[in-house]
Amino acid sequence: MKVAVIGAGPAGMTAAYELAKQIPGVDVYEAGSSVGGLAKSIQLWNQTVDIGPHRFFSSDRRVNEAWLEVVGKDYEMVDRLTRIYYKKTFFHYPLKPFDALKNLGLWEATRCMTSFFAEKIVPTKQTNTFETWVKSRFGKRLYEIFFKAYTEKLWGIKCSELDADFAAQRIKKLSLWEAVKNGVLGGKGNKHKTLVDQFAYPHGGTGMVYERMAAFVTKQGGNVFLNTPVERVITENGKVKAIQTTTGEIREYDHIVSSMPMTLLVSRLPDVPTDILERNKKLKFRNTILVYLKVEAKNLFPDNWIYVHSTDMLSGRITNFRNWVPELYGKEESTIIALEYWCYDEDEIWTRPHEQLIELAKKELESTGLVPKNKITAGHVYLIPRCYPVYDNGYKDNLKPVENFLSSVQNLHVIGRYGAFKYNNQDHSILMGLLASENILKNAKHNLWDINTDYDNYQEESVITKTGLERKASA
Repeated sequence: MKVAVIGAGPAGMTAAYELAKQIPGVDVYEAGSSVGGLAKSIQLWNQTVDIGPHRFFSSDRRVNEAWLEVVGKDYEMVDRLTRIYYKKTFFHYPLKPFDALKNLGLWEATRCMTSFFAEKIVPTKQTNTFETWVKSRFGKRLYEIFFKAYTEKLWGIKCSELDADFAAQRIKKLSLWEAVKNGVLGGKGNKHKTLVDQFAYPHGGTGMVYERMAAFVTKQGGNVFLNTPVERVITENGKVKAIQTTTGEIREYDHIVSSMPMTLLVSRLPDVPTDILERNKKLKFRNTILVYLKVEAKNLFPDNWIYVHSTDMLSGRITNFRNWVPELYGKEESTIIALEYWCYDEDEIWTRPHEQLIELAKKELESTGLVPKNKITAGHVYLIPRCYPVYDNGYKDNLKPVENFLSSVQNLHVIGRYGAFKYNNQDHSILMGLLASENILKNAKHNLWDINTDYDNYQEESVITKTGLERKASA
């Protein structure tokens, strides 16, 4: 059996890693110069940083076992500290009731609680949007303070134009009561991923996981072709036949696992119905600009990352890489801070000169008071196209027919945040890779489209601790 995997991110590399255990000669095609996709790690100023903040947490035994198998003991449990920056004030996230009360003030806190109880008396009419979803669980005022500005920065559209699926996938059944209970109980017993206060992190950065997977694939006789974009997948009689690289080379395969952006895959497949092509064009991705700044100081602020809700800043998130594990910075005395900006291809900031982006990030970071002035000595810009699948209103009307068409192509397995057009965390993508390999090796019938929507089929729940896997309950 000959298998090709397109894309070396978490989903693609996990699939290749599992397949390589039983199939010699698995081929991985990666457009970039290194593996890891959105979860890769890079070297800057003699330190290791990730492409934005990446924490790993899962309750799925299979995902955790696969992660530990690769990482071994080369990880630490990191105590999470994240806050929200709003009106020059920092709020703990997840919510700590007394901290929020102190920072909001009695008048604003009263407004928040009044609007929350008003929502219970006269509920907001649900229109399947992010705005009405959040208002129904937190009230109008908390929505305006802690959800609206950040979400609109991320997606570039109004919350009333964003599908409720974004909230359902990322914060699921979280409500104000759950957040308050989490704060009062100190996180004990919570089941919401967004509230988790500790996570596992590899010594070599998040990308270490996928670098080790790639090394294993190569050791087993496979290939990881870097800087090798796939131009198109070739089919014959409704079944995959080969891939063609951008150099024109054609190689035949029995199965193809694709994590390349869905929109590119579909637009380059042969014999795609006109209606599917038109719907595919309406699916959009959001880009990310990462600006890394080198600060000549240590112990700047304690957060792993900060969500920027203030409307007077373009940046949406600030990450402090010195607050992860010491192995990232070693003996270096400086701190690397990353600021994130989100945009579409047509937005002016996407093509802005890097020097201007660095100056913008310096100005915004200094305005927060998080770093002393005149301590930023260098900057680096990293651009990520097609980073976030956009869940705008009506996106499912276009996505579902495209999914159905791709499902009709025999031996084509579509996975990953890019490939499946799903706003995945790492664990979702790892699970997609695991199940895709089972579909190939065992002829399993896993519906990969259900992952990160309705797929909560945990065979056995577990969590990773410093001593390994802690089993929680059998399903």
